[in-house]
Amino acid sequence: MIHWKRAVAAVAVSMCLATVGNAQSALNRILDSGVLKFGTTGDWNPMSVRDPATNGYKGFDIDVAMELAGDLGVEVEFVPADWKTLVNGVVAGKYHMTGSASISPPRMKVAGFSESYIAVEIMPFTTPDKADSYDGYDSINNPGVRVATTLGTTFEALVREWFPDADIKVVEAPARGFQEVLAGRADVFVTSNIEGATLKAKHGVVQVPNTEPRAPSPIAMLLPQDDQVWINYVNNWVKVKQAKGFFDEARAKWGL
Repeated sequence: MIHWKRAVAAVAVSMCLATVGNAQSALNRILDSGVLKFGTTGDWNPMSVRDPATNGYKGFDIDVAMELAGDLGVEVEFVPADWKTLVNGVVAGKYHMTGSASISPPRMKVAGFSESYIAVEIMPFTTPDKADSYDGYDSINNPGVRVATTLGTTFEALVREWFPDADIKVVEAPARGFQEVLAGRADVFVTSNIEGATLKAKHGVVQVPNTEPRAPSPIAMLLPQDDQVWINYVNNWVKVKQAKGFFDEARAKWGL
């Protein structure tokens, strides 16, 4: 009889701990509040673009957030974020998840990631009038060549790795490295093939001659590292949506 009572008590304790753990999950908080808080920078076209006039957002990430919120049966609240504090925001609970971000070892140390649903490659760009001044990566890595990048992005780390001898100009969001080049305050910037295609169509920038794409990187959403319930839900959601063609349709819509 004593052993039986101990067993019942142990089961009860386990059930209580499981309930507490589930109650602490972002998934339960989202369902209870009816709101999914989605951190997004609004400065990565066509993933997330903010309209200053309306404070609204559009883009691939925004469609993903709306689809996820719809399947959860909740509303979505877009929380403004910037690259240098993107990870801190999800760790501190400012938002339940973020939009697309490169999976990188530094970020993996403190945050979790969803299943990847797209990948990017990185390359340098410049304006057409300066294109003839460069030929390959080595031609950029020289004193006097001004390479612009945005603080806290994976692009900043790559710029410092690839072009240590260049004059690196780091700007803070909402400013962007490509804007410095367009304004003539810098010569080169690096970005993904995704954003590069959009900037080429909109502003006429060109890829630096003879620079093959580098640093292929899977893209995913940032999540709280210690919330396995929420991570499991989002990961399985991504798998279901991939199987049903949602991500293929979203990529086609936004030219990815």
